Amino acid sequence: MNLFNVYPLYDITPVKALDCTITDINGVEYLDLYSGHGVISIGHTQPDYVAKLKNQLDHLGFYSNAIQNPLQVELAQKLGKLSGLEDYELFLCSSGAEANENALKLASFHNGKSRVIAFHNSFHGRTSAAVAVTDNKKIVAPINAQQVVTFLPLNQIELVEAELAKGDVSAVIIEGIQGVGGLDEGTTEFFQALEKACKKHNVVLILDEVQSGYGRSGKFFAFQHHGINADIISVAKGMGNGFPVGAILISPKFEASFGLLGTTFGGSHLSCAAGIAVLDVMEKLNLQDNVNEVSAYFSEQIKQVPGIKQVKGKGLMLGIEFDFDVAALRKKLIIEKHIFTGSANNKNLIRILPPLTVKKADIDTFIVALKESLEELQN
Repeated sequence: MNLFNVYPLYDITPVKALDCTITDINGVEYLDLYSGHGVISIGHTQPDYVAKLKNQLDHLGFYSNAIQNPLQVELAQKLGKLSGLEDYELFLCSSGAEANENALKLASFHNGKSRVIAFHNSFHGRTSAAVAVTDNKKIVAPINAQQVVTFLPLNQIELVEAELAKGDVSAVIIEGIQGVGGLDEGTTEFFQALEKACKKHNVVLILDEVQSGYGRSGKFFAFQHHGINADIISVAKGMGNGFPVGAILISPKFEASFGLLGTTFGGSHLSCAAGIAVLDVMEKLNLQDNVNEVSAYFSEQIKQVPGIKQVKGKGLMLGIEFDFDVAALRKKLIIEKHIFTGSANNKNLIRILPPLTVKKADIDTFIVALKESLEELQN
């Protein structure tokens, strides 16, 4: 049997990693400034994290959600404390797509409506409803397209209000900062007006923080930069530092009932151990402070690099935009300079999503490599 060929692959085979360094099968070391789509939050093979998972695996890795699991309670309490959302409730699942799927489902149960408002260049996952609210027709199959979704531009609140006034909208789903779409984001004025409009029309406001959450933006959640609250918040990626964990945080306005939501693998003992370890390490190492400190340093150092159109994003969720296609530049960075970065729907943009443990010295290494690569491509 062969693998189903859906990914274009670099000829690189990682075999081990530590913090922000990945080592391949030939012993070549790479600086990881992408953390596997923003998944590695507390650094590769972080010792406390590894120890927590090994210990849990020695005792119990999995059993169903039909029994008591105190680790789920511990995870919920710690997440509430660190995020500042202690009055919310937690539903655990296994991925960001599954989180958004359940968020949209819960919203529809809540108000009995089905149409969804999403935004241009959005990405919310590849499952049924999640991919339907993703603004990329290439990955939406006919079976997904049965969902009724209206896509609107960011930061045009009058267009949103006109749609909500029609009375059939169940939810508005929006990323705190767009990831795949290219680091665009709503303004504070837009987010605040959006929250107000959703309340007025009994529409559920879903904040997709799958990539922008867990301290990556400089606050625990990116929407917290705007002084608003969300009805449902979806999380995954950095939540497990590589272990598949996802969740939705649910505001007190929703009432739970047996069978309303469900999952087989979500909230397993091993996944909860991963989630708890991530929060413990974030708190122990003050990683949110490191995000803001390194982000400010990056913003200053990147000014040395000529030809940059703009730097987008917040914290350690950044996009460097040029006025040319960056495919060759990214290839040079990984193959010759041994630095991982990310791409986006915007072909002129390099995404920077390092582990939250990244150091200023790592930024210096990247700046030198970026300058050299640009010079080499021009000659």
